[in-house]
Amino acid sequence: VVVLTHAYGSRSGVRYMTGGLKVYYIPWKPFLMQNTLPTFYGTFPILRTILIRERISIVHGHQAFSTLCHEALMHARTMGFKVVFTDHSLCGFADIGSIHMNKVLQFTLADVSQAICVSHTSKENTVLRSCLPPDKVFVVPNAVDTAMFKPAKEKLSNDKIIIVVVSRLVYRKGVDLLVEVIPEVCRLHPK
Repeated sequence: VVVLTHAYGSRSGVRYMTGGLKVYYIPWKPFLMQNTLPTFYGTFPILRTILIRERISIVHGHQAFSTLCHEALMHARTMGFKVVFTDHSLCGFADIGSIHMNKVLQFTLADVSQAICVSHTSKENTVLRSCLPPDKVFVVPNAVDTAMFKPAKEKLSNDKIIIVVVSRLVYRKGVDLLVEVIPEVCRLHPK
Protein backbone atom coordinates (compact mmCIF):
# COMPACT_ATOMS: atom_id res chain seq x y z
CA VAL A 1 0.00 0.00 0.00
CA VAL A 2 1.28 3.43 -0.96
CA VAL A 3 -0.48 6.58 0.26
CA LEU A 4 -0.66 9.84 -1.70
CA THR A 5 -1.72 13.01 0.05
CA HIS A 6 -1.00 16.73 -0.08
CA ALA A 7 1.68 18.50 1.92
CA TYR A 8 0.96 19.24 5.58
CA GLY A 9 2.83 22.31 6.77
CA SER A 10 6.50 21.65 6.05
CA ARG A 11 5.88 17.93 5.53
CA SER A 12 6.52 17.24 1.85
CA GLY A 13 8.21 14.42 -0.05
CA VAL A 14 8.32 10.73 0.86
CA ARG A 15 8.01 9.44 4.42
CA TYR A 16 8.04 5.89 5.74
CA MET A 17 5.61 5.22 8.57
CA THR A 18 5.41 2.42 11.12
CA GLY A 19 5.20 -0.97 9.47
CA GLY A 20 6.85 0.27 6.27
CA LEU A 21 3.88 2.26 4.96
CA LYS A 22 5.16 4.66 2.30
CA VAL A 23 3.48 8.08 2.16
CA TYR A 24 4.01 10.59 -0.62
CA TYR A 25 3.27 14.12 0.55
CA ILE A 26 2.74 15.79 -2.82
CA PRO A 27 4.00 19.40 -2.65
CA TRP A 28 0.56 20.96 -3.08
CA LYS A 29 -0.56 23.08 -0.15
CA PRO A 30 -4.22 22.97 0.89
CA PHE A 31 -6.07 26.24 0.53
CA LEU A 32 -9.52 25.54 2.01
CA MET A 33 -10.77 22.81 4.37
CA GLN A 34 -7.67 20.64 3.74
CA ASN A 35 -8.27 20.62 -0.03
CA THR A 36 -5.80 21.54 -2.73
CA LEU A 37 -6.65 23.88 -5.58
CA PRO A 38 -8.13 21.92 -8.51
CA THR A 39 -5.64 21.79 -11.38
CA PHE A 40 -7.05 18.98 -13.55
CA TYR A 41 -3.67 18.37 -15.23
CA GLY A 42 -1.20 19.97 -12.83
CA THR A 43 -0.98 16.82 -10.70
CA PHE A 44 -0.62 14.47 -13.67
CA PRO A 45 3.21 14.40 -13.96
CA ILE A 46 3.79 13.59 -10.29
CA LEU A 47 0.88 11.11 -10.09
CA ARG A 48 2.07 9.35 -13.26
CA THR A 49 5.62 9.09 -11.90
CA ILE A 50 4.42 7.62 -8.59
CA LEU A 51 1.96 5.17 -10.19
CA ILE A 52 4.64 3.82 -12.53
CA ARG A 53 7.54 3.85 -10.01
CA GLU A 54 5.52 2.01 -7.37
CA ARG A 55 3.99 -0.45 -9.85
CA ILE A 56 0.50 0.35 -8.59
CA SER A 57 -2.27 -2.01 -9.69
CA ILE A 58 -5.36 -0.37 -8.13
CA VAL A 59 -5.93 3.28 -7.24
CA HIS A 60 -8.35 3.80 -4.35
CA GLY A 61 -9.67 7.29 -3.66
CA HIS A 62 -11.59 8.53 -0.64
CA GLN A 63 -13.65 11.62 -0.02
CA ALA A 64 -16.08 13.18 -2.50
CA PHE A 65 -14.77 16.66 -1.70
CA SER A 66 -11.07 15.92 -2.27
CA THR A 67 -9.72 17.48 -5.46
CA LEU A 68 -6.59 15.30 -5.22
CA CYS A 69 -8.80 12.19 -5.05
CA HIS A 70 -10.75 13.17 -8.16
CA GLU A 71 -7.63 14.06 -10.12
CA ALA A 72 -5.86 10.83 -9.10
CA LEU A 73 -8.85 8.69 -10.12
CA MET A 74 -9.22 10.51 -13.42
CA HIS A 75 -5.54 10.26 -14.34
CA ALA A 76 -5.21 6.65 -13.15
CA ARG A 77 -8.22 5.57 -15.20
CA THR A 78 -6.85 7.40 -18.25
CA MET A 79 -3.60 5.45 -17.80
CA GLY A 80 -5.53 2.16 -17.71
CA PHE A 81 -5.44 1.46 -13.97
CA LYS A 82 -8.39 0.00 -12.11
CA VAL A 83 -9.87 2.60 -9.79
CA VAL A 84 -12.10 2.31 -6.74
CA PHE A 85 -13.84 5.19 -5.01
CA THR A 86 -15.09 5.15 -1.41
CA ASP A 87 -17.80 7.58 -0.37
CA HIS A 88 -18.55 8.27 3.29
CA SER A 89 -20.83 11.25 2.87
CA LEU A 90 -24.50 11.88 2.29
CA CYS A 91 -24.98 14.93 0.13
CA GLY A 92 -28.03 16.80 -1.05
CA PHE A 93 -29.37 17.63 -4.47
CA ALA A 94 -30.86 21.11 -4.15
CA ASP A 95 -28.24 23.64 -3.01
CA ILE A 96 -25.63 25.01 -5.39
CA GLY A 97 -22.71 23.29 -3.62
CA SER A 98 -24.36 19.88 -3.84
CA ILE A 99 -25.35 20.38 -7.47
CA HIS A 100 -21.75 21.30 -8.34
CA MET A 101 -20.26 18.38 -6.37
CA ASN A 102 -22.68 15.92 -7.95
CA LYS A 103 -21.62 17.08 -11.42
CA VAL A 104 -17.96 16.63 -10.45
CA LEU A 105 -18.77 13.11 -9.18
CA GLN A 106 -20.56 12.23 -12.41
CA PHE A 107 -17.55 13.39 -14.44
CA THR A 108 -14.87 11.77 -12.28
CA LEU A 109 -16.66 8.48 -11.62
CA ALA A 110 -17.93 7.98 -15.18
CA ASP A 111 -15.28 5.30 -15.77
CA VAL A 112 -14.62 4.08 -12.22
CA SER A 113 -14.13 0.32 -11.84
CA GLN A 114 -16.15 0.07 -8.61
CA ALA A 115 -17.30 2.15 -5.67
CA ILE A 116 -17.68 1.44 -1.97
CA CYS A 117 -20.14 3.07 0.43
CA VAL A 118 -20.43 2.74 4.19
CA SER A 119 -24.19 2.07 4.35
CA HIS A 120 -27.12 1.19 2.11
CA THR A 121 -28.40 4.75 2.47
CA SER A 122 -24.99 6.04 1.39
CA LYS A 123 -25.07 3.68 -1.60
CA GLU A 124 -28.46 4.98 -2.72
CA ASN A 125 -27.23 8.55 -2.31
CA THR A 126 -24.00 7.90 -4.25
CA VAL A 127 -25.81 6.08 -7.07
CA LEU A 128 -28.24 8.99 -7.45
CA ARG A 129 -25.51 11.65 -7.25
CA SER A 130 -22.96 10.01 -9.53
CA CYS A 131 -25.24 8.10 -11.94
CA LEU A 132 -23.17 4.96 -11.33
CA PRO A 133 -24.91 1.66 -12.04
CA PRO A 134 -25.98 0.17 -8.67
CA ASP A 135 -24.19 -3.12 -9.46
CA LYS A 136 -20.83 -1.24 -9.43
CA VAL A 137 -21.44 0.13 -5.92
CA PHE A 138 -20.85 -2.10 -2.90
CA VAL A 139 -21.63 -1.61 0.79
CA VAL A 140 -18.88 -2.19 3.35
CA PRO A 141 -20.48 -0.93 6.56
CA ASN A 142 -18.74 1.08 9.20
CA ALA A 143 -18.56 -1.23 12.16
CA VAL A 144 -18.18 -1.22 15.92
CA ASP A 145 -16.83 -4.31 17.61
CA THR A 146 -19.45 -4.61 20.36
CA ALA A 147 -17.33 -7.20 22.19
CA MET A 148 -14.94 -4.34 23.03
CA PHE A 149 -17.62 -2.46 24.98
CA LYS A 150 -19.18 -3.60 28.24
CA PRO A 151 -21.79 -1.97 30.47
CA ALA A 152 -20.43 0.16 33.29
CA LYS A 153 -19.99 -1.74 36.57
CA GLU A 154 -21.47 1.15 38.49
CA LYS A 155 -24.79 2.69 37.55
CA LEU A 156 -24.36 6.08 35.97
CA SER A 157 -25.94 9.13 37.58
CA ASN A 158 -29.42 10.01 36.34
CA ASP A 159 -29.04 13.69 37.24
CA LYS A 160 -27.04 14.50 34.11
CA ILE A 161 -27.62 13.97 30.42
CA ILE A 162 -24.44 13.12 28.59
CA ILE A 163 -24.50 13.34 24.82
CA VAL A 164 -21.60 11.80 22.94
CA VAL A 165 -21.01 12.59 19.27
CA VAL A 166 -18.38 10.74 17.28
CA SER A 167 -18.07 12.72 14.09
CA ARG A 168 -16.45 15.66 12.40
CA LEU A 169 -18.48 18.69 13.32
CA VAL A 170 -19.37 19.81 9.81
CA TYR A 171 -22.67 20.48 8.07
CA ARG A 172 -22.43 17.37 5.86
CA LYS A 173 -22.23 15.20 8.98
CA GLY A 174 -25.34 16.74 10.55
CA VAL A 175 -23.87 19.25 13.01
CA ASP A 176 -26.81 21.53 12.17
CA LEU A 177 -29.19 18.85 13.46
CA LEU A 178 -27.11 18.45 16.60
CA VAL A 179 -27.36 22.18 17.28
CA GLU A 180 -31.17 21.93 17.04
CA VAL A 181 -31.56 18.69 19.01
CA ILE A 182 -29.45 19.47 22.10
CA PRO A 183 -31.59 22.43 23.29
CA GLU A 184 -34.71 20.32 22.75
CA VAL A 185 -33.28 17.42 24.80
CA CYS A 186 -32.34 19.88 27.56
CA ARG A 187 -35.86 21.37 27.49
CA LEU A 188 -37.49 17.93 27.73
CA HIS A 189 -35.21 16.79 30.56
CA PRO A 190 -34.58 19.76 32.88
CA LYS A 191 -32.31 19.23 35.89
